[in-house]
Amino acid sequence: MSPRVPLRPLPRILDARERGENPDNVEKENLRLRHEAQRDRMRVRAESRLLLVAICFILAFGAVGSRMAALATSEPTEPRIVAEGPTILNTRADITDRHGRILATNFATNALYAHPQDIIYPRQAAEGLAAIFPEMDVEDLHRRFTSGARFIWLRRYISPEQEQLVHDIGSPGLLFGPREMRLYPNGSIASHILGGASFGEEAVNAAEVIGVAGVEAQFDDELRDPSRVDPLMLSLDLTIQATVEEVLAGGMALMNAHGAAAVLMDVHTGEIVSMASLPDFDPNARPRPLLEGDQADSPLFNRSVQGVYELGSVFKTFTIAQALELNLFNVYDMIDTTGPLRMAGFAIRDFSNYGPEQSVADVLIHSSNIGTARIAQVIGAERQRSFLDELGLLEPTPVEMVEAASGRPLLPPRWGELATMTISYGHGVSTSPLHLAAAYSTIVNGGTEIEPTLLRRETPQNGPRVISEATSAAMRTLLRSVVTDGTASFGEVEGYYVGGKTGTADLPRPNGGYYEDRNLNTFASAFPMDDPQYVLIVTLQEAAELSGPEPRRTAGWTSVPVAAEIIRRTAPLLGLRPDVEHPLGLQLSSSSN
Repeated sequence: MSPRVPLRPLPRILDARERGENPDNVEKENLRLRHEAQRDRMRVRAESRLLLVAICFILAFGAVGSRMAALATSEPTEPRIVAEGPTILNTRADITDRHGRILATNFATNALYAHPQDIIYPRQAAEGLAAIFPEMDVEDLHRRFTSGARFIWLRRYISPEQEQLVHDIGSPGLLFGPREMRLYPNGSIASHILGGASFGEEAVNAAEVIGVAGVEAQFDDELRDPSRVDPLMLSLDLTIQATVEEVLAGGMALMNAHGAAAVLMDVHTGEIVSMASLPDFDPNARPRPLLEGDQADSPLFNRSVQGVYELGSVFKTFTIAQALELNLFNVYDMIDTTGPLRMAGFAIRDFSNYGPEQSVADVLIHSSNIGTARIAQVIGAERQRSFLDELGLLEPTPVEMVEAASGRPLLPPRWGELATMTISYGHGVSTSPLHLAAAYSTIVNGGTEIEPTLLRRETPQNGPRVISEATSAAMRTLLRSVVTDGTASFGEVEGYYVGGKTGTADLPRPNGGYYEDRNLNTFASAFPMDDPQYVLIVTLQEAAELSGPEPRRTAGWTSVPVAAEIIRRTAPLLGLRPDVEHPLGLQLSSSSN
C-alpha cells in the first residue's frame, strides 16, 4: 500500500505563494488525485469479485451439465427409498364377484390407544370410554391408567362415530392410530367362501390385514401384493348367491332342518356360481372357533366343503353309469330285486317293495338298494373304486379354499364285496356336497372330468374323458325320468327339464350304528336336461316335513322342493329361458346302451 500523500504539502504551498498562485488549488489537486486513486482501487476489487462469481457459475453449470450427460447415457432404474426397520404392508386387494361387484374391500379407520402419563383425569377418561364401549369396565380402565404404564392398547379399530365421541372426552392421553380394516359390505352373504381377515403385525401407525379362512387365506399373498392392481375376481354371482341363501334358509326353517348346504356349479367350466352353508356368520364380526364339542356345530363349519357325509342314493347314479359304460347292462335289462339281500350277516332292503325284478332304468328311477347292489356285484370292487376315483370322489377337492384339505373323503378300511354293495347306494363312503357337484357335472356334461373352481373362467375345462357321450346322454334321460316318474316328482320346474337323484341317508351314531329318525337328505340335480348347463346340490340335515299325520323325512319331501324353488328363482338370473314348447322333455330310447 503506497504512503498517504498529504493534501497541503508545505514545499508546494511555499512555491505557489512565491509564484503568486492560490495555495488552496494545491489541496484541491491532491484531493482529486486521491479520489482517482481510490476509484481505481475499487474498480480493480469489483472486477476481481465479478471474475470470481463468473468462475463459480461456470463450475456450477459445468457440474449440472456433466450430471445431466451422465444420466442421459445411463440405463434407467427405479428409484428406491431405504427405510429403517421392518415395513408393515397394510394394502390388500378387493375381492369381487364375476360381474365386478364388491365382496370384500378395505375401510379406513383408526385404532385407539392411550398414553396414561398424559391423561389428566383418569377417572373421567375411564368413565367416558366405558360409556362409549360397553365391553370396557370403568374400574379396570382406571387401574390401567394409574398403573404407571406408558402405553396401552384400547381398541384395534373404532368407527368414525366412536372416534368423535372419544374426541369429545377431551383427554390428551387418548390417541388414534390409522388403520385399514377389512369390510364385507354384504354381511353374511358368501361368508364361508370369503372366510374373513384379521390384523397381523401391528404398530401405532399401521397394521397388516391377513386372511384367516376361505379365499382370504387361500390367496393371502396375492391379495397383499403391493404391485397388484386388479381385484381378485371370483366365479360367484352375488345376486344368485343371495337368492340361494335366502331360499335355503327358508327351506331349512320350513323343513325343520338342523343344517343345510347348497352348491350351484357350471357343468362345463367348473365355476361355482353359488355355494352356501347354513348356519352362517358375518365375517365383519367373525365368531371364535369352538374350543370343545363337535366343530360341525359351529357356524364357521362349511358343510359344502368340510362336511363329509354318507350321501345315500345319489351314488346310485354312478353305479348305473359305470354299468352302462362297461356294457354290462343296458337300461332295459331286468335285475333281481327280491329281498332282503343278505351278505356277510348284513341285510340290504328297499324302502318299498318293488316286486321280484326291475329294469336297470327302474332301479334308478325307484331307487332300489337291492337292484343297485346286485349291479355293483357284477362291476366288482376294483373297477368301482377306480371309477369313483376318476370322478374325483376319493380325494379332497382342489377348490381354492384352505378348508378344502379338511374335506377328505372317508373310505372303508377294506373295500371288499360288502363295501362294494353298500357304496353302490351311498353308504360306506363319505364325501362332501362339493364332491358330488363335480361328479354329477362329469356325468351330465358329455362325460369329461370337471374340477370345481371359485375363480372366474371363460372357457370349458375339457378334462379327461370318464364316460362316453352315449353313456352321458343315457344318464341324462334316466335322471330326467327320476323327476318325471320317480322319487323326485316335486323337483319339476316348468320349462327347465330338471333331472336328478334323491338320497336319504341315516346319520351314523358316534359309537356305531345309525339313527332311525335322523337323516341327511340330498337332491343332486341338473338343468336343463336336454342341454345341461348347471348342477345343483341341496342337502338338509335332520329335516322333516311335518304337514301330514307322520313326519316325512325322505329327500323327496324335503330337499327336492327346496332345490326346485332355487332353480325356479335362479334359472332366469342365469340367463336360461324356459322352454314351453316341449313339455315332455327327454324320453328313454331303446338305443340306449
